Amino acid sequence: MASVESDDGRGAGPVVDQSEPLDVQVARQAKIIDALIARLERETELGDSAYSLFQSAIALQGEVWEKTRDLERALDTLVRASSELESAERSRDRMRNSLSDAMMAVEGGFALFSEEGLQVCNDLFKRLLPDVEPLIQPGLAFDAYFNALRASSFLVQGGGGPLGLPLDRPGGDDGNDDLDRRYASFVISLREDRWVQVSCRRTGYDNIVILQTDITDVVERNRREKDALIDQHSSFLQAAFDHMSLGICTFSAEGRLLVTNDRFGQLLGLPLSLLRKGTAFQRIREFVERFEPFNPQGLERWVRELRRGGRVRERFRRPDGICIDLQIHGLPDDGFIVSVMDVTAETEAEEAGRRMSQMLERRVEERTTELTEANHQLRIRALEQARTEEALREAKEFAEAAHASKTRFLAAASHDLLQPINAAKLYLSLLRASVTEPGPADMLSRLGHSFSMIETLLQSLLEISRLDHSGAEFTVKTVNLRDVMRVVEADMAPQAAQKGIGLRVVQTSRWVTSDQGYLTRCLQNLVSNAIQYTDRGRVLVGCRLTGKTVRLEVWDTGQGISEEDQARVFNEFARGSSAPAGTGMGLGLSIVQRACHHLGHPLTLRSVPGKGSLFAMELPVAAPGLDLQTLQRVDEEEALSDLDLIALVLENDPDVLNATVHCLESWGAGVLATSSTVEALELLDGLGTPPDIILADYHLNGDENGLDAIHALRAAAGVEVPAILVTADRSKALRKLGTRLDFTVLTKPIQPSRLRALIDWKTRHRAA
Repeated sequence: MASVESDDGRGAGPVVDQSEPLDVQVARQAKIIDALIARLERETELGDSAYSLFQSAIALQGEVWEKTRDLERALDTLVRASSELESAERSRDRMRNSLSDAMMAVEGGFALFSEEGLQVCNDLFKRLLPDVEPLIQPGLAFDAYFNALRASSFLVQGGGGPLGLPLDRPGGDDGNDDLDRRYASFVISLREDRWVQVSCRRTGYDNIVILQTDITDVVERNRREKDALIDQHSSFLQAAFDHMSLGICTFSAEGRLLVTNDRFGQLLGLPLSLLRKGTAFQRIREFVERFEPFNPQGLERWVRELRRGGRVRERFRRPDGICIDLQIHGLPDDGFIVSVMDVTAETEAEEAGRRMSQMLERRVEERTTELTEANHQLRIRALEQARTEEALREAKEFAEAAHASKTRFLAAASHDLLQPINAAKLYLSLLRASVTEPGPADMLSRLGHSFSMIETLLQSLLEISRLDHSGAEFTVKTVNLRDVMRVVEADMAPQAAQKGIGLRVVQTSRWVTSDQGYLTRCLQNLVSNAIQYTDRGRVLVGCRLTGKTVRLEVWDTGQGISEEDQARVFNEFARGSSAPAGTGMGLGLSIVQRACHHLGHPLTLRSVPGKGSLFAMELPVAAPGLDLQTLQRVDEEEALSDLDLIALVLENDPDVLNATVHCLESWGAGVLATSSTVEALELLDGLGTPPDIILADYHLNGDENGLDAIHALRAAAGVEVPAILVTADRSKALRKLGTRLDFTVLTKPIQPSRLRALIDWKTRHRAA
């Protein structure tokens, strides 16, 4: 770039701008050279010496050479630029020709607008609108084109397209359009039913491209498809109408028939001339008026209902008896649809229903009268039944009170009833030891048997009383059948031997869940019953395992039980019809049946008359355990050593006390006898040492009882003296209390052999 210096020698900066066109730069460079030459000439004229002239010439020559080189470089640049410009012009011409060819090949109109206006377009774009064609010249502004397009007389429907798009310039009036963000497209309608889609789009150089596409064929095809679809739907609708059992007819807003079906004319009896499209509703109404369903007030009401968007419904009967239901509904286009339906069956059913309802009402009235009278009679009977039920309730309460009184009496009298038997058995035990002559010994044996019968009878009565009581108590636990069967064998062996029959008890080690006392009692009763009804042969007792239960069975070879007797042998005081005299009171099996029922042990009986019977109890199997209340029993025949001990006996009955003292002394024991707790404490204080065992009756004089006496004696002695409580009370609570306070409950009447074995076991247990 050329530069000049000021007179003071400072550079004035560049005077040629290289960004300017080359011809401008060359002109500026020529002017600078001319100025330098002129300056050189002036300095030559004004110089005074040859040296200064020479010096100036040398400087001027250097500047001229420098400027000449700059000029040469500028000329080279100008030549290159000129060559590039020519190449660009040739490329522009080729592109313009290619664009023209492309626009000619476009099927629709094409135009390119820039900021300077229309740049290029094709003939189709020009010829779209004849009245706008003269305006389409290079430089035509984009807005001017759209204004001319809106004002064209060749547009129809107000310039809007069939799609309802506004024919405005894409963008707002402020010139800030949306073409840089979206593609604008709309449809215009021209004369002669032509349709053109106009699309505008902004290019990357801020130009606008307009494309015009003739879519007349598409619109016509859509019209044809729409008409075909409408015709098809009309056919479908007509077919649906024709196959409906409901008569249908639609009318226009002017009341002209549009669509109907054959059923409509059949139900209303209309001729074919009135079923043609365009028939006025008034003519159809006038024809149907002979059925007398219409009246002027009715028609006015119909009109009001339809205008409010409601519906009209009428029902009438044709002269031939057919009942017609007519309904009119309004349509959105102010037309209406009429439907008629044959409701003869429904109407007749309703009428029949009304007749039936009236008949039923009459019957209901008649029945109501009858029921009122029957209800009166029922109230009378109910009063009589209430009085009867009250009498039955009073009788039931009286019976229950009597039964409870009987139970309380037996429970209260058990002590007094068993006391003399207990004393008699003790005296008999003493007499057997002292009497050795055959005659008196036989009498004693018979007397003992009589007392045993009395004891058995009393115990049976008490057992039945307790089992009939709702509060019967049971101690259900694991029981070793071996202990139960040994006791039964020991008790029943003398009875079997006396009758001369065999008794075999097959021992077992099975454990079951039951009440040991009641189970022993039940087995004793079954064995005793078998012995009584067996004259020869034997009685067999054993058990067998059946799954989770054990069947405890008693077999005999006796006379058997007939079928009619099997149903009643478990009743009280019931015996077989062939039972011999002296075979008991018939209470044993009744006790067995009641106890098994309470314990949940199924009881079965099988018998063959003349061959024998089988009684069986099913008991649940239990895991082996330890029965702490099982005592080591010793038979009466077993010889026992003398009881070398001191026994303190408390008994308020003198006979029982005397008998007990004699029994204990005969067994070698020293006895301290007393009837009250105070006397017992005095004896204990005088003795100076605690006794070896205490035998106390439960019921003493007054409010005293054996429990308090045992507690007081143990407290005075300072040690837990072994104790036995003798009582007729078999309650579960008393046995639990004995286990907790470490004393044994022995129920009356007591067996002397068991009493001696128990005393021996308790004293030996203490010594050990």
